[in-house]
Amino acid sequence: MKKKKHDPARWRTAISAAALAVLLAATVWTVRKPDIVAAISPTRELPVYCVERTDKKVAISFDAAWGNEDTQTLIDILTAHDVRATFFLVGGWVDKYPDSVKALADAGNEIMNHSETHPHLAQLSAEQVQSEVNTCSDKIEAITGVRPTLFRCPYGEYNDTVITAIRDLGVEPIQWDVERSQTR
Repeated sequence: MKKKKHDPARWRTAISAAALAVLLAATVWTVRKPDIVAAISPTRELPVYCVERTDKKVAISFDAAWGNEDTQTLIDILTAHDVRATFFLVGGWVDKYPDSVKALADAGNEIMNHSETHPHLAQLSAEQVQSEVNTCSDKIEAITGVRPTLFRCPYGEYNDTVITAIRDLGVEPIQWDVERSQTR
């Protein structure tokens, strides 16, 4: 009877396959155990993406950073359908169109903050982020009499520093979770 020789290539393949199977099983087990994932994952600060409700509601929001040529038409459409929306305004837009800011607020819409200059906030310090928020909020409050409590990050960009800096001001960062754009 001949003795079989051990083939090192076959052994490496078998060990690799076994290791892969163990890794796959551990991954499946971990994914099915959210507490374990939470314990081993670094914490990340996140804005509000959605709010659980028991009734059927949708939140409509708009960002205003450039022109205002459609603002009154939009107010008229929303008013005709008894709909209120949240408008996130940039400070430069507030400066340029204060009558539009007032008209939006007078129509019952929420006027909130979208920064002073629409920068890439993740590239700024916490102090610079807070300056962007406070400067714009001061302008909105001067026109509407109401200080914004919500903030939408320009470009949807954020990091832990941005979210923490905003929340430290008592303002809640908001992110969209569905976007519908129309190209003209």
